[in-house]
Amino acid sequence: MSSSTRRDVRLVTMVTNPASGLGRASAVAAVAAERLRARGVEVVEVRTDSAAESVRQVRHSIACRRPDAVVSVGGDGLMNVLLPAVAQTGVPLALVPAGSGNDLARVFDIPTKNTVAAADIVLDGRTRTIDLGRLESAESGSAPMWFATVVGTGFDARVTLRANEMEWPKGRSRYTAAAVAELSHKCHAPYRVTMSDASTEGLRNPGVGSAVRADAVMVAVGNTSTYGGGMLICPDAIPDDGLLDLTVVGELSRFEMMRLLPVLAAGKPTTHPKVVQFRASEITVSAPGTPVTADGEPAGMLPITIRSVPAALTVLAPAGRW
Repeated sequence: MSSSTRRDVRLVTMVTNPASGLGRASAVAAVAAERLRARGVEVVEVRTDSAAESVRQVRHSIACRRPDAVVSVGGDGLMNVLLPAVAQTGVPLALVPAGSGNDLARVFDIPTKNTVAAADIVLDGRTRTIDLGRLESAESGSAPMWFATVVGTGFDARVTLRANEMEWPKGRSRYTAAAVAELSHKCHAPYRVTMSDASTEGLRNPGVGSAVRADAVMVAVGNTSTYGGGMLICPDAIPDDGLLDLTVVGELSRFEMMRLLPVLAAGKPTTHPKVVQFRASEITVSAPGTPVTADGEPAGMLPITIRSVPAALTVLAPAGRW
């Protein structure tokens, strides 16, 4: 990943979703704003639970006030909301974690439990330029959707959607509880996957060819390696290689699923023979009646086409990470 010396930070736009982290984000934002102001930074705060309004205000701020960074106080959901406003602008996105998963923050070793330390990265960190994914639905007619971490389809998407509706337990335990609940339903579907510029070089569990037709529990497409608060679904994903990693989890029994899920939840790579990986610049995935999530947010139903957009996002990360 590219890095550059940080310029002086004098003005930031800080966006907070008060609902993030089951209401924890407001308190985290107050601590972060106090820390930045104490270090001489002007903080313009945006607080709204409307995605459209957040994007509108951030776009206005970038166009009119030209902040040195946009600070997202929340989780991957808020980060995803802000991508249409910050993608391809060159304005750095800083993350102050206050969500349940915080997977993009984990990629860059941004502290998830120390708000002051996370806020200090806004001034002391370095810029990193990474790719983004662009998701288009073949059926919904909706606008394309940016994502930074992972697109889930099938079982993992249903787990995420269920977890998003749960108020208890907190943190990663919500995903575990949601997964157990989803195991009572049919888990697999007939998938068709096609890929452009398909490769398996450097992958741990390489598949074969540039197309997949198989019953599968889920298919995940990753710009980064984890989702759901650290579940290692695309372990070899590199966020600045211009490619997306794809993991196919084939048809498994409930018993096999119960053995596999704890491995993924622990952030460990799996060598299960029915888990195979590919790498490509463009991927089309279809399976009837199958839900989709991106960065943990609802993203419609299959079929979808996903493309890698190189160097689309600038983020702030701790100095010396790479």
